[in-house]
Amino acid sequence: MNEEMLKEQAKQIRRDIVNMVGAAKSGHPGGSLSATEILTYLYFEEMNVKPEEPKWADRDRFVLSKGHAAPVLYAALAHKGFFPVEELSTLRKLGSHLQGHPDMKKVPGVDMSTGSLGTGISAAVGMALACQMDKKENYVYTVLGDGEIQEGQVWEAAMAAAHYKLDNLIAFVDNNGLQIDGNVDDVLSPNPIDAKFGAFGWHVQVIDGHDFQQIADAVKAAKAAKGQPSVIVAKTVKGKGVSYMENQAGWHGSAPNAEQVAQAMEDLK
Repeated sequence: MNEEMLKEQAKQIRRDIVNMVGAAKSGHPGGSLSATEILTYLYFEEMNVKPEEPKWADRDRFVLSKGHAAPVLYAALAHKGFFPVEELSTLRKLGSHLQGHPDMKKVPGVDMSTGSLGTGISAAVGMALACQMDKKENYVYTVLGDGEIQEGQVWEAAMAAAHYKLDNLIAFVDNNGLQIDGNVDDVLSPNPIDAKFGAFGWHVQVIDGHDFQQIADAVKAAKAAKGQPSVIVAKTVKGKGVSYMENQAGWHGSAPNAEQVAQAMEDLK
């Protein structure tokens, strides 16, 4: 693993997130920035995908269950080569295939259309089960928000994944502690997240979600855990890397103005 390369890639993805949302004057920067290292590691180090053949049958799958964080997914896909980086500037614009939430019918590399919270993890469970039944050796990865896991559908999916012993399923919970209405603990506490998944029969790890080595070690351990699905609870900072956005719930779904974009670019030099 070239950690310095991954750090530089993550920084560029963060610049893209801010520029995209700023240009669109709409979007979700906070939770995109908190999940940046996770997607950077998966796309540029871990996942077996072919940008030139997005629908390759034996590819690893990725489902962004917290679909509102589409900017981080689009930036990762573009830099991986699924579509031109220049298209990122069209986010949420009329006629663009880069909608506010990922659309699998329009964006190369998107494996599942998401946005309605809870449906992504459910689809990922179905994909993992199908791959298991077809005796494929690929993996299905998904990223959930900690606010998202307040949805009951998430726990139905968790129960099914453990029941079918889906050890080809690796989920990340982007545990930044904030959601659109404020602190996750104040809105409807999902804690303890690790113990809940453990009670449902999952292999559980808790890591620093901005540390590439910890992410790499956790994925390796998840792949070694046989007979059960894995969840990696990633402790993160909402708005990571942009000084005025960090740990501010207000940046869940707000767009920076031109002056704020410029400040973010300074922060991300």
